[in-house]
Amino acid sequence: MNFILEGIILNMKQMIDRINYLYKKSKEFGLSDEERIEQEKLRKEYVKIIRGNFENQLKNYKKKGEE
Repeated sequence: MNFILEGIILNMKQMIDRINYLYKKSKEFGLSDEERIEQEKLRKEYVKIIRGNFENQLKNYKKKGEE
């Protein structure tokens, strides 16, 4: 599954890798203002995706014995 963030197409692994890279860089060297903004946008998009997936799972959940 691919996602578009500011015109850049990322798959989930690329998104997670970039989030992790920015986190590590922030701890070692600090981030520029642009990188901080990118980090925030990536995190928000990631959480949005995870919530959406979880909500879809709940919608499709059926109690045992229901059909």
